[in-house]
Order: sequence, then structure tokens, then C-alpha cells
Amino acid sequence: MKNIGILLSGRGSNFEAIANNVGSGRIRDARIAVVISNTKDAAGIEIARRLGLKAVVIPSKGKEREEHDREVVSALQEHQVDLVCLAGYMRLLSPWFVQQFPRRILNIHPSLLPAFPGLGAQEQAFAYGVKVAGCTVHFVDEELDHGPIIVQQAIEVLDDDDEHTLADRILQREHIAYTEAINIVLQGKYKIVGRRLVTKITVR
Repeated sequence: MKNIGILLSGRGSNFEAIANNVGSGRIRDARIAVVISNTKDAAGIEIARRLGLKAVVIPSKGKEREEHDREVVSALQEHQVDLVCLAGYMRLLSPWFVQQFPRRILNIHPSLLPAFPGLGAQEQAFAYGVKVAGCTVHFVDEELDHGPIIVQQAIEVLDDDDEHTLADRILQREHIAYTEAINIVLQGKYKIVGRRLVTKITVR
């Protein structure tokens, strides 16, 4: 049984989808060991408590990034977390944090990376006029939205879309993609060649 730690700052939509998929067995042999937020009023923390999960608030306001990161890492280690999933965590992790969990931190981004990194990705994509959008689950490294890609889900941008309907449809795909990526990583049936993640296929 693998322990998942969730980091979030807001509503926790992807966290709730992960929790539901752990509960239903779609994410196999795993449990959510702790949910951590850097903001005390995050809706995701209330969801975690409602689900009976361990929920911890570690405020970041007024703290240096690495000071706060050390507190978060201490909590993750206390709960023996095997995999860290960022679910709308609105802070950049320090290089030190990333080094504590090499290839064990996942993030989901609402664009087909490397296109439109950073904030407001759906709005950027819509304003640019792309015909295909989507989401990316990737390993976290020391650079923003940069680590090796695990899963991508693409959707067509419809003529009657606006940035809000596009964001809503991407979010639905995020919930599917994150579960797929977590299963791939927890099962360990992959290797990374350069930047490419290659799923290992067992031949019987």
C-alpha cells in the first residue's frame, strides 16, 4: 500500500477526484495519507476533513520559501508519503524540496506542455486561437512546468467555446489524466529516456 500526499491551495477539484478514485479502486493499492494546504481557508481542506482524511494547514504567508518547504516536507515524511501530488498548489517548490522526493512529485497543468506554461494556461490557449487544447501530468523538477511528461489528454477547441467552457472541459480531462499518471508511477512500469517516459511492456 502506497501513501499519497496531496498539496493544495484552493478548491481541490483534482484532489477530490483522486480521493474518489482511491476509494473506488481506480487508483490501486494506495491511500491518501495526508492533505496539506498553505492557506487555512482552502475549500480542499474542508473536503479532506469531510472525507475523514488527515488534513493539515501549514501557512506560507510571511515565510521564506525554503522555510515553509521544510515544514511541508517534515509533515510529508511524518506520514511516510511515497508520492506527492500537487492539486492546485499555488507555490513554486524550492530545489531543496524537489530533491527530497526525486521523481516522486507530480503536477497537473491545464495545457499541452510545453505550450502555455504558468498561470492562466486555458485563457492563454483560447486567446492564441489554438484548435486543440488539453492537460499534462508531469514530474516536478526545479523548473516551472518542465519535468518529464507522464500523461497528456487533448480536446478539440469548439467554435462556440469561450475560455470558461474550455477550462471546464479541460478540468474533466484532468481528473482522468491524473488518475492514469498516478497508476503509472505507483506501479513503476516505466522508464525515462532523455525527457521521454516510456511505459514498460512485459512480454510473457
